[in-house]
Amino acid sequence: MDLLKTLLGKQVKVEISGGTVVRGVLIDFGLDILVLYTGKEYLYIPHLHIHHIQLHADPEFLIDPPFPEVPLQEDTGISYRKTLLNAKGRFVEIYVIGNKSIHGYITNVLNDYFTFYSPVYKTMLISLNHLKWLTPYQTTITPYTLGNDALPVQPTPLSLQRSLEEQLKKMEGHLAIFDLGDHPLKIGLLKEVQNNIVHLVTAGGESVYWKVIHLKTVHFPS
Repeated sequence: MDLLKTLLGKQVKVEISGGTVVRGVLIDFGLDILVLYTGKEYLYIPHLHIHHIQLHADPEFLIDPPFPEVPLQEDTGISYRKTLLNAKGRFVEIYVIGNKSIHGYITNVLNDYFTFYSPVYKTMLISLNHLKWLTPYQTTITPYTLGNDALPVQPTPLSLQRSLEEQLKKMEGHLAIFDLGDHPLKIGLLKEVQNNIVHLVTAGGESVYWKVIHLKTVHFPS
């Protein structure tokens, strides 16, 4: 990714999976993540979802220095996993599904997923393969202006497994919602998990089989 050095400090346009386009100044990059300043906030974008980057010299969209301090700094170079670990416990906004954002904070980082506490959805499992970008909050702001009583530092812990498939297997017999329920067939009873496939039973009793690798988020309503 040394090719990106020529774009450091310059205004660029980045196309992300789903046809999303974001614009800003390229602040930093690593082997698997880059940092973009949009003029309002910093976006940490994993390379997994970057389709292309190009210079963007629109005179109507100029971002002039000085820029605010980078919120998640690394002395030895940034990486996707380091960024997630550094963001633990800090309020962030994440994009995983379409244009829907989720607000809260990262609680644990595992092999292929991380756990996320949201005031709306409570504890969630987020696949590392599907995070499109992460935006740290300013330190003085909390999601929905909620107080600490609604945002516990240590939410109810799950007995965590190293992989998402193993974690889902531990939750067999529970009601589950995949991908924020963006499809009726993604809400139901998590019946069984085997060989990277989840057996889900919908409210109407229909069996649906989902590949774990394509699940973006999972949360449990109870």
